[in-house]
Amino acid sequence: MANKKIKLGAVLYSPQVTVVWNIITKYFKTEGIDLECVFFKDYRKQVKSLVAGEIDVAWNSPLAYVEANIKSDGKCGYSYMRDTDQDRKSTFLVKKDSGIKSVEDLKGKTIGFGAIDSPQARLIPLEYLHENGLESGKDFTEKTFDVDVGLDGDHEGGEVDALKALKAGEIDASVTTEINRKNWTMDGTIDDNQIVVAALTGLYDHCIFSTRPDFPDDSKEAFEDALSKMDYNNPEHKEMMDLEGLKKWVPGRTSGFKELEKAVDYLNFF
Repeated sequence: MANKKIKLGAVLYSPQVTVVWNIITKYFKTEGIDLECVFFKDYRKQVKSLVAGEIDVAWNSPLAYVEANIKSDGKCGYSYMRDTDQDRKSTFLVKKDSGIKSVEDLKGKTIGFGAIDSPQARLIPLEYLHENGLESGKDFTEKTFDVDVGLDGDHEGGEVDALKALKAGEIDASVTTEINRKNWTMDGTIDDNQIVVAALTGLYDHCIFSTRPDFPDDSKEAFEDALSKMDYNNPEHKEMMDLEGLKKWVPGRTSGFKELEKAVDYLNFF
């Protein structure tokens, strides 16, 4: 029986991306799937290709998932995600002696965000502020740190720059993910005697596989079956999983994108 052929899109946000997909492609071959990887410079181009049916599956940022859903009139589907993509939070960091203790205290302040298209470091935090009665341009000053726009915050560059500006006293608060805050506290980038959390957003999900309109059910099942069998205890799989930051591929869900969908609507992003 001939192998199933699946064309998959991924955004080349760093050199490790090709290493990750080479490992996955080699493994998928053993599972009877010929995976052809197509690399894109940014998510806007990848989404356009997915909606047009030029690729079958896309490894999408949360913003790209929402965009694909909008631009396909809900006809694009979804598949698996990483275990670490679920139940994330973003945090507003401030200097301990700033007097800022809560989201309400951010009124009238200058807040540093990540890139303009970062779900976790701008869009969802702006929606959170909006839900708490603070509007950008009116109740606070928004400063974005636009590193690699088009990659949907698939890097921490803008968040690093925002933190540097906070430390330098150029802004009153900076935004990053709770995961970054914990990692930066452990490695000494953040001194938690100096920098503290003023507010946390609600939970949201991160990256997910999107599928083209009319992607055959049997191909989707084969794709998901292969992903679910990837084993962190297998040295080859572990290399890929460590690079991609997961221990297990898990069934995707759409409930974790509600805050981002509201943010996209509020900001009229697309």
